This record gives sequence, C-alpha cells and structure tokens, in this order.
Amino acid sequence: MNATDRTPADLLGSALAADPVRPLVTFYDDATGERVELSVATFANWVAKTANLLQDELSVEPGDRVALLLPAHWQTAVWLLACASVGVVADVAGDPAAADVVVSGPDPESLSAARSCSGPRVALALRPLGGRFPQPPEGFADYAVEVPGQGDRFVPYGRVDPEEPALIVAGREFSGAEVVERARAEASGLGLTGPGARVLSGLSYDTWEGLCAGLYGPLAVGGSVVLCRHLGLLGESALDTRVESERVSVIAR
Repeated sequence: MNATDRTPADLLGSALAADPVRPLVTFYDDATGERVELSVATFANWVAKTANLLQDELSVEPGDRVALLLPAHWQTAVWLLACASVGVVADVAGDPAAADVVVSGPDPESLSAARSCSGPRVALALRPLGGRFPQPPEGFADYAVEVPGQGDRFVPYGRVDPEEPALIVAGREFSGAEVVERARAEASGLGLTGPGARVLSGLSYDTWEGLCAGLYGPLAVGGSVVLCRHLGLLGESALDTRVESERVSVIAR
C-alpha cells in the first residue's frame, strides 16, 4: 500500500513491489473442491497478460466499457484489475448491448445475454487451473486459449486518468480514485487493520460490498483474500477448519 496510489492498478503495483511472493488471492469453489492460490506476482502476471489482450487484441481504449458477466472468481478479479490497468470501465453484470466488449462465464444464460454485444466477446470456462473449453461457444474467443501468448509485462498506450470512470457495479459508477479511496476508508470496518490482514469472503461480486471484501479492501491495506464460491455448501465445522488453516482474520458472508 502506498499513499500515492490512485487507481486499483496502482495498488497492485505497490503490492508487487512490496512483497511479490506473498499470497494475494486464494480461491475455493465448494461445489467442485477446487482450490487455487495466487501470489502477488502470479496474480499480477495474469493481470498483465489480460491487459495486453484487452489493449492489443481486443483494441479497447480508455473509456470503453467492458461488461463482466462473471461470478466471484479469481479470474474475475484478474479482469477487474486488467480493466483498471488499461483504463477501461469494468461494468459488473452490466448490459452487454451497451458494452464495447463482453466477458462471459460458461453458463448458458450468461452466454445468451452476451450475444447482444456487437463488439468482441470473450468466454471463460472457469475450469480448474484456468483450463479451456472442450468446445468454445460459437461467436466467442476462449480466454484460456488467447491469454497465454500475451506479454508478461503491460504498458498502457496512454496515462490512465484516476478521475475517469473505472467501475460500474449495482448501477453506481466509480472513478479509479473513488475505488481506492472508498476501499481504504471501508477496510477497517471490515476488520482489515493493515498488512497481513486476511479476509474470507463468500460475497458475490455484483455489489460494492462484495467487491470491497473480496478484492479492493484487502488490496488497499496490503492484505489478502480467501475468495469462496458456493460457500453455502460448506458446513460450519468445515468453515472453522478453513478459517484456521488459511489464517483468516475476518469473515465476510
């Protein structure tokens, strides 16, 4: 965390400079048993590759809108930070027809809605280890096929203005600076007291509260997140075990 950070991408850059090997996002899917842990460096590498995909392959420009039809997932967190790196607006659960690019998960309802986007369409299989679709949906680029060949470093073509729109969630628009300021202001209320704080979040990403607990808050204070999808399937005793094994300091659900 650096007091001069003005965008979510700045927060990630500071985390990378401070301690690249520490865990940043640990993801569980309690419907499948999947667990993935990403260090700051690994997460930042996925972000850089995805930002290069956005900028160089999908030809987005600052101010463009990217509709994210995705659940709370580690790859969704990557896309949120990639959008911030390029300077495009991440519209969480936004209208694909009003977006320049749409990114969909694998469920048929999301894919059907995504087809209303007249621009590029990207689909994520959300399979363990970032695996690809056995058969990509027609009319979509398979993220897992496209992203590995992208560069490991990202440099935006132009400066990202922290005062420009960066995020839309639940109908509310935030600039990059507002995301950072609000995440910092609300982190203590979540129980995130500073570096090393570790939150377990079972909240959806389609609200500010879910995004703050599940990504921006931990990033703003130098903490980390245990992001749990389908947490309701986990019993209380199993949850207690996870909290202990993951050294969780606060739970958001």
